Amino acid sequence: MGKKITYEVEKNETIAECLDRIARDGYEPVRRMEKPVFREGNNEVEVAEQRVQFEARKK
Repeated sequence: MGKKITYEVEKNETIAECLDRIARDGYEPVRRMEKPVFREGNNEVEVAEQRVQFEARKK
């Protein structure tokens, strides 16, 4: 199994565009991860956004 790298879907990019970018670089996605980004304010914590990341390996 080859080296794995992580790609993150950029703010102005769709998931399909990110998958195209992964394929252009010669990798294939093997795992999708969603990580929450939290924001603190007024004694409470809320989820500001979800960041989508793909783990990919060389084809």
